[in-house]
Amino acid sequence: MRYEIKGETLPVVICQLEGGEKMITEGGGMSWMSPNMLMETTTNGGIGKAFGRMFSGEKMFQNVYTAQGGSGMIAFASSFPGSIKAYEIAPGQEMIFQKSAFLAGEAGVQLSVFFNKKFSSGLFGGEGFIMQKISGYGTVFAEFDGHVVEYELQPGQQIVVDTGHLAAMTATCQMEIKSVPGVKNMLFGGEGLFNTVISGPGKVWLQTMPISNVAGILRPYLPSGS
Repeated sequence: MRYEIKGETLPVVICQLEGGEKMITEGGGMSWMSPNMLMETTTNGGIGKAFGRMFSGEKMFQNVYTAQGGSGMIAFASSFPGSIKAYEIAPGQEMIFQKSAFLAGEAGVQLSVFFNKKFSSGLFGGEGFIMQKISGYGTVFAEFDGHVVEYELQPGQQIVVDTGHLAAMTATCQMEIKSVPGVKNMLFGGEGLFNTVISGPGKVWLQTMPISNVAGILRPYLPSGS
């Protein structure tokens, strides 16, 4: 499989497949394709994994696209102004994505739900608590909100992130959701009640415009329901 990511504000990834190669995406993820791409809807791993994908922000069923009778083309566009990033997944090179970040991937890629080890604190951690774990092998494409900034953390090095800005991290990183210290800071600081502390070693990708923040800004301007 060869691919090219085009566009800036609203990018698209265009994949060129050899005959018999497969791509997976959730329903509605395909933007355009050559006529020889065959689609099959599947749980892709059984009902247990389907429920796991649902809890991590994806749909239960996935679509598998196969190039038939020769090479084929398929494109996947982002659904929000932002970035598309490609990652190579292999044993020992697993990734953790924000909810709903998975755009598409080669057939060897597997999705599952990722929980913070400190479950009780995570219950109140907002958008960033339930995430996606990407394992298996192959290329995976993720869509993030706004621009993406990458940091590489050394062993024990930490970064404190407003929860919605965490886009992705390598599975070698550890994350912990902590409450903002001080009652006054929590009530009047305007930064929310919780932050996510990420510890190295590993890489972290942070997004500049979480869709949850955009929704919060727009909410006062939207007509209220009757």
